[in-house]
Amino acid sequence: MGKSTFGISVMMMKWLPLWLVDKLLLILSWLVLGSLSNYGLKRPDIGPMELKSMTGKTPVLDIGALEKIKSGDVEIVPAIKQFSRHHVELVDGQKLDIDAVVLATGYRSNVPSWLQESEFFSKNGFPKSPFPNAWKGKSGLYAAGFTRKGLAGASVDAVNIAQDIGNVWREETKRQKMRRNVGHRRCISVA
Repeated sequence: MGKSTFGISVMMMKWLPLWLVDKLLLILSWLVLGSLSNYGLKRPDIGPMELKSMTGKTPVLDIGALEKIKSGDVEIVPAIKQFSRHHVELVDGQKLDIDAVVLATGYRSNVPSWLQESEFFSKNGFPKSPFPNAWKGKSGLYAAGFTRKGLAGASVDAVNIAQDIGNVWREETKRQKMRRNVGHRRCISVA
């Protein structure tokens, strides 16, 4: 209908609990798309916003793939057991001739591999503090976009970071002015 379901859900979460927003999104999705199980697509056991909140996985935005699946141009198959030169064996025993395989592996933060720090980030690559307090670490370390709340959460982080940098700058400028305004005293030493 021309509106981002994620944007609508974030707006609804200002007034409604997450579980209710998920129920409304699932009903809306079913009304618009119908059941997708006939095409081999399985919906997660939890709602899209709870999934995003718990795992950081973003609900899928359809930009034409569903039409290709419905027309048969794209085929959904069970999990892959193994690859061979021009074939793939599925967990159900089927062997398919293939030209290409698209792996949708998701996203995982690699921050722990390059940031040698253990107080701010956990081993899974996300800040230890939950949203909305996950944007600031110690010693001027900031993190934007690790909220599991999409662009809206990244925006909240960015605003908090900008305000904090402004506050730090104002405080440092204030201290420098105070040091300059302190009068010089003459010390006379008598021996």
